[in-house]
Amino acid sequence: MKTHKSKNIVLIGFMGVGKGTIARELSAQSGMFAVDTDDLIESLENMRIKKIFRENGEDYFRNLEKTSAKWLENSVKNTIISTGGGFYKVENIKKIGTIIYLESSFDAIFERILHHPNAKRKLAKRPLLKDLKKAQILFEERTKEYENCADIIINVENKEPKKIAKEILLLL
Repeated sequence: MKTHKSKNIVLIGFMGVGKGTIARELSAQSGMFAVDTDDLIESLENMRIKKIFRENGEDYFRNLEKTSAKWLENSVKNTIISTGGGFYKVENIKKIGTIIYLESSFDAIFERILHHPNAKRKLAKRPLLKDLKKAQILFEERTKEYENCADIIINVENKEPKKIAKEILLLL
């Protein structure tokens, strides 16, 4: 698979699938920098994602994602970019880099979060996971969209981050 001109690696997938963890592992193995779109947005607004949702709503947050996406496209090269669960919808995502969909079942993602040492914080950080039934519906809606957006699909279920990162680097 040939990477885009910017040589960025863009990780997409449902919230809690491990995009940040995989980005850090890819960074360790490749020497590339890693950035997270949610961290960029929190820096831009000087506010946590949860608070942005609560005070300004999801539409406002999605506009911040678009702003971040433009900046990434124009200013960021040779970087691993982990994204929020809905970031794949930004219009220019294909111009940012090679899109890698980290695929997993909903149950495996939820188990991963629950067994994390900071499970409480991980759940609190994800406002869309408050209602599990709604989250499951959202997961099912997004699965096809993630697949359609991706240049590469990697199943991450029951795999160690080191192995996943190695697999990604081999494919690139």
